[in-house]
Amino acid sequence: MINFENSEITNIVIHHVGNKFEDGALDLSSHGFLPEDPDILNLLKTHFLSAFKKDAYYHFIPLAEDYMNNPIYASATAVFEDNEAFYAQSVEIANHLYEQSNNPNIKSGEVYIVYFRNCNIEEGVCDAIGIFKSETKDTFLKIVQAQDTYQLVGESGINIKKLDKACLIFNVNRENGYKVCAIDKTNNREALYWMNDFLGLEPNADSYFQTANYLNLCKNFVKDIYNQDNDVSRADQIDMLNRSINFFKDVDVFSEDRFKTDVVQESEVIDAFEHFKNQYEADNNVELPQEFPISNYAVQDEKKYFRHVLKLDKNFHVYIHGEKKYLRKGYDPDRDMNYYILYFRHEE
Repeated sequence: MINFENSEITNIVIHHVGNKFEDGALDLSSHGFLPEDPDILNLLKTHFLSAFKKDAYYHFIPLAEDYMNNPIYASATAVFEDNEAFYAQSVEIANHLYEQSNNPNIKSGEVYIVYFRNCNIEEGVCDAIGIFKSETKDTFLKIVQAQDTYQLVGESGINIKKLDKACLIFNVNRENGYKVCAIDKTNNREALYWMNDFLGLEPNADSYFQTANYLNLCKNFVKDIYNQDNDVSRADQIDMLNRSINFFKDVDVFSEDRFKTDVVQESEVIDAFEHFKNQYEADNNVELPQEFPISNYAVQDEKKYFRHVLKLDKNFHVYIHGEKKYLRKGYDPDRDMNYYILYFRHEE
């Protein structure tokens, strides 16, 4: 678990990176800065670091079998070896980001390169380099006093509770690509340029990675195989999703044999699941072990993608979070319509 309570910012450089595809400019600051007001520093620390809460870690990918061929890895290494190189390497980082911003869907914005000391992680206390990009601006109302009255004026600025893109490189495990946290709040596929093209990261094969991948496997199995095309009702699909997510919530260590028995259950479905898992591993170039510790953070992150809604025409949305035995489907020949009976004890 990461603890930033005693962390401090010692240097900041801000550059503006335009969209190269649209002939946007790269505007470089001439030097770094550090706010003198401790309240501003604490505000910036909260803005930059508060989003890094879950235990999802990455490492840099070596290019041509050499980590130093990865531009961000090389810049981080240069700074960790010599803090005097911080500004020069911030320029290298901004230039590399500009070169990757060669798509019409990539937004221009400010990139912040920040140096942190005293980050407390599992490996111990260490320094870290943060790379943050701000792409969206919000409009704020500011109260100003004009003579004998107060007025409101609009100003454009950064919402300190929002972080578009971020990366935090901890000065540990250098020989294996460092320990890295990364965030990308953009939903479209063009955003992959931040994680892949710019940073050159891949996830660590840890408990978070294994848990997230297996839950994604379950979700895709229900969507692609265990579906209405194969005579599986929507209620049965939701029941399978509920059993899957509840299994991960109730145990600390995942066991595939137990998962098949408790969740997948039927032998024909188990065979289909095993085949789908083999194809999933091949398509995604991953290997999912039969046992691994479960990451609660991954369960929380993936749970929101498990849809529990049974849509009945345009009249009803039934949210199913419990067991299928409390739901019964029937057909009314007089109305020529299907119906569901719901069993419950309390109404709120």
